[in-house]
Amino acid sequence: MSKKVLIGGAWPYANSSLHLGHLAALISGDFLKRYHKILGDDVLYVSGTDCHGTPITERALKEGIKPEEIADKYHKEFKEVFKKMNFDYDIYTKTSDEYHKRKVQEIFLKIYDNGYIYPKKSLQPFCEKCNKFEADRELEVICKSCRMVTKGDQCDCGYIPTEEDLIDAKCRICGSKTIQKENTHLYLALSKLQKQIEKYVEKNEKNWRIASKNETEKFLKEGLKDRVVTRDLPYGIEIPIKGFENKRMYVWIEAVLRIYYSNNENM
Repeated sequence: MSKKVLIGGAWPYANSSLHLGHLAALISGDFLKRYHKILGDDVLYVSGTDCHGTPITERALKEGIKPEEIADKYHKEFKEVFKKMNFDYDIYTKTSDEYHKRKVQEIFLKIYDNGYIYPKKSLQPFCEKCNKFEADRELEVICKSCRMVTKGDQCDCGYIPTEEDLIDAKCRICGSKTIQKENTHLYLALSKLQKQIEKYVEKNEKNWRIASKNETEKFLKEGLKDRVVTRDLPYGIEIPIKGFENKRMYVWIEAVLRIYYSNNENM
């Protein structure tokens, strides 16, 4: 009996050309797509180019051009590479697409209206030399877990720096030490979903790889923490909520939502 299968491919950042590491990670999705087609399953393989976020704005700053130009350049290049590699995507899009922007804004607003996204004031690193609040990826800190120098969003060892860890962080753009200033962002209330996610994992963990299962259980054991889902960036998807029009949506939220609504529309 055939079944419906959704494959969500990783979204390469549009800040540099693809290399073998990208293709090694992406080709498994193409294998799965072909395998399920042979079985006669109704399969949908979705991916695209991640056009927003600090990697793109940093590259644009270095080259002295607009982020949109960088994103469009590499999106076109990625599509040509995947065509030559004979990748069998059903949908390959980009996060700067107007339809995508509209859809994720609708879903974001619904999550907000349902009480799972909320505003919160906190102290955030501010670079006086650059005259702006810094996104976590624009910061350099010492990892509390492995004690190595890392970016402020996540260390290669898997540790995710807390807001406290970002105190006295160094700006990766100009090299200056940051100060703490009050700022208001929107947060996703992951803590409210702890029990639901625990039940979901318990029900489905037999279908997961051991590494994925262990990593998920580690976060659940520590207790899910609410995560900020907005950024102080000039480029990205605008927040459709009054008072937050100058903020931009965190890229890890919008890319996952693209896979989600593709599933609802096509299956």
